[in-house]
Amino acid sequence: MAAPTAPMLRKALKRRAPGLSVERELWAAGHEVLVGMDEVGRGSWAGPLTIGAAVLPADRRVNKVRDSKQLTEREREALFDRIAGWCVAWSIGHASARECDELGMSEAQRLAARRALDGLGLVPDQVLLDGNWDFVGGGNTRKIVRGDASCLSISAASILAKVTRDRIMRAEAVHYPPYDFEWNKGYPCPRHKMALRGLGPSAIHRHSWAFMDDIPWTGAKRTFPPSAQGTLFA
Repeated sequence: MAAPTAPMLRKALKRRAPGLSVERELWAAGHEVLVGMDEVGRGSWAGPLTIGAAVLPADRRVNKVRDSKQLTEREREALFDRIAGWCVAWSIGHASARECDELGMSEAQRLAARRALDGLGLVPDQVLLDGNWDFVGGGNTRKIVRGDASCLSISAASILAKVTRDRIMRAEAVHYPPYDFEWNKGYPCPRHKMALRGLGPSAIHRHSWAFMDDIPWTGAKRTFPPSAQGTLFA
């Protein structure tokens, strides 16, 4: 079956390609299984926290991969199957809204990362993480600030994670139509805020987040995870 057609890149993106310099350095040092990881949904008010994990081949490349935040939804969807087919292995891990409430966001991110790594079916030699926080541990991680824009493994993981989570939120929108999840994916926007003020939170909202303090009429009360009493999550 032919690979899906890649999107035409907008002019502003053509000079912003992530590279393989980190991967080549590690491959040359004898590390074979390199896992790029990125998260999406940390700032959302509803739905899961999602982490993508991608293992790229050393001998093949897919063009037009960019940080998922730089791409439109249509561009990400067009790239998803190409990236999934290109990867040696890939996986997605989630922490549900309830787990985010019960564990706090840091532990929920660690949980989603463990699930993503477990789903690969491979033992990583090195894990490449976007940002400056190690949410994996184990002594074999490398943190890369703005890695989603500069490191191809992380960029690929960011698209896999973003498209997967967006699809989940579009599916949830059918069950919770007032919140417009198909458009906002659980992130704050005026219509989402209006629905919360009128109806209160849905079953997939994060009930421990600070927005709960601003819901006046429904009687819904903010909750706190036992390990983080009083912590503000948003």
